[in-house]
Amino acid sequence: MALFRLKFNRSKYLLLLFLPALIYYILFKYVPMFGILISFKDYNPFKGIWQSDWVGLKYYSMFFHSPDFPKLLKNTVLLGVYKVVFGFPAPIILALLLNEVRKGVVKRLVQSISYLPHFISNVVVVSMMFLFLSPTSGLVNHLIEWMGYSSVNFMQNENYFRTLYILSEIWQHIGWETIIYLAALSAIDPQLYEAATVDGASRWHQLRHITVPGIMPAIVILFILNIGHVLDIGFEKVLLMLNPSIYSTADVLSTYVFRTGIQAMNYSYGTAIDLFTSVVNLLFILTANWISRKTSETSLW
Repeated sequence: MALFRLKFNRSKYLLLLFLPALIYYILFKYVPMFGILISFKDYNPFKGIWQSDWVGLKYYSMFFHSPDFPKLLKNTVLLGVYKVVFGFPAPIILALLLNEVRKGVVKRLVQSISYLPHFISNVVVVSMMFLFLSPTSGLVNHLIEWMGYSSVNFMQNENYFRTLYILSEIWQHIGWETIIYLAALSAIDPQLYEAATVDGASRWHQLRHITVPGIMPAIVILFILNIGHVLDIGFEKVLLMLNPSIYSTADVLSTYVFRTGIQAMNYSYGTAIDLFTSVVNLLFILTANWISRKTSETSLW
């Protein structure tokens, strides 16, 4: 007890700083988990959770047998996989390039410019996309017409939705996501580079044999976390880009939950879909972590 009191007195100010984060997670992350009960009930807001009728797996079966299920799952998985395949390597490449820049002024300028889009709201980003890609007044279509081609209505064409979404996500977050890789790069011992230079290693060989292995633990951890968000597609940006002409490729699980669960007030059905998404994401992250633990020394646990 005395040892506990001594440790507490030493760390009391750090614990005090941690307290707001703990309260936030308890109130907004753990307490709402109680609400998953309504996915197994025919929830009626006037009756409350306990008085609503128990229906078991009715809403899960309804979703799995829905004609929209294959399309929604395909659209969500494809967007999630594209984000991992194209979006995940982008900040790593940028961080490696910035690490090779020797002029501090240029490096700080590029970092500042690449960070800025992260602080722009999705509403503004999508509005910019509509302005730049407008078939009548957009800059992109003016360039296309100047080259002798016909204008393209990008935002109304289902074939361009995934490309536009992934590119906008990369542009918006690439700079911000380099921060952790730059921090990992700064932790690499400079003496390793000095020894490699003495041995005649080129900058390319130093990159391959020192830099990349030095940040590999950070890459693996972030990759596992990204795998856990394959079905967790950003709801706000998709909703803002969504229109009836691109439903076949743009409608994902989160927007479907919004329409059926919130707008149609079918709360139990929407909760069932969200819980299904969370369980699948959990399975993905457990599998990725297990594979990483078996094949390397780095894992989440």
